[in-house]
Order: sequence, then structure tokens, then C-alpha cells
Amino acid sequence: MAQSKSDKVQADLILTALQKTFPDAHCELEFHSPFELLIATILSAQCTDERVNKVTASLFIDANTPELMISLGQIELENRIRSLGLFHTKAKNIIATCRVLVEKFKGQVPEELDLLRQLPGVGRKTANVVGSNAFGIPAIAVDTHVFRVAHRLGIAHGKTPEKVEEELMKLFPRESWSFVHHLLIFQGRRICVARKPRCEECPVTKICLFFNFNSC
Repeated sequence: MAQSKSDKVQADLILTALQKTFPDAHCELEFHSPFELLIATILSAQCTDERVNKVTASLFIDANTPELMISLGQIELENRIRSLGLFHTKAKNIIATCRVLVEKFKGQVPEELDLLRQLPGVGRKTANVVGSNAFGIPAIAVDTHVFRVAHRLGIAHGKTPEKVEEELMKLFPRESWSFVHHLLIFQGRRICVARKPRCEECPVTKICLFFNFNSC
């Protein structure tokens, strides 16, 4: 779906309003290196950043490099991350990813998004998160919050995260992509929550499709 001039005006208004509301919007996963961010993002699947941060605070003391993570082993890693859910699959993918990093990339996380997406357990969203926050590559990672908020606001209509990403990238200037990602996540976690959105606190109700449709 091609964006019209009015779509871009609406996007600009939303960006301005959310910037004022969440001027400090940022990645809430705690990390000190691209590797730590990569692992934390893999662990964040179907889990809150807060819970991930509690687990990685101790995990990264013992295993903050691919080599150390491999030495930890899959069984021990599973025990460390069991509280996060999907621990078997996550541990398996993390160990496999660490082996690839050691064998193909000299233990370093690649900066190229295409190479990141080739790592076990790393999809488009994870690659975008790592590329954006670790290497400063403009990207809009579409998670459940971004997907929900973009649809409710009426600035995206795609049925898949990939389609929503394409729509948002066309609407917003490239230099703002990463910040837009964080703004929409902050909006989704703090105001436009899934079950009972706090519309009375929202700074963009006047131009929100969801609010105006449901308040008619």
C-alpha cells in the first residue's frame, strides 16, 4: 500500500508527540557488547526485557563471549535460562550461534544484517535490534508492541511484521528509524498496552485510528 501525503503528515505528528512523551526512549535490554545484546535479544522471545535482564546479569558474569558460552555448555545454559521459557530451544540456538561466531567470524558479532540473519535463532527482528543498537544501523525491528501500536494508530496495515516494517520505513526518514522503533515500543509497553490501552493518557488520541473508531 502506497503512503499518501496525509499518511506522512500523520506520521510526523505521531513522531513529534511520542518524542515529547518519551524523550529517553531506548533499548531496555542491558548489555555491554554486541555479543551480550545478541544473546539477550534471542532470550527475549516471548519474554519481558525485565526478566531477561535479571537472568543475564548473572549469566554474563560467567559467559560474555562466544567461547565462554560454548564452554558453559547447553545443559548448564538451559538451567541458567529456564525461568525465561522456551529454554531448550533458546539454549540450543545460542550454543549453535556461538559456534558459528567462533568458526566463521573469529568470535565477533558481524555488523551486516544479512550475516546476522544467518545465525541460528536470529530472525529479522533480532538482527534489526542488534544492528540498530550495537552498530548504529538504522532499522525498525517489528515486535508485538510495534506491530500492535502501528496498526492501532493506522500507520501500518500489513499482516506480517515484514510488511509493517516496510510501511514504517517508507513513512519515517531513515535517520529516525531506530528511534521510531523505541518510541513505538515505549508507547506499547506503557500506554497502548494489549488488553486495556490507556487512551486517557495517550498523546496521540486525536489522530489514532483505534481510539476514534472505538469512541464513535
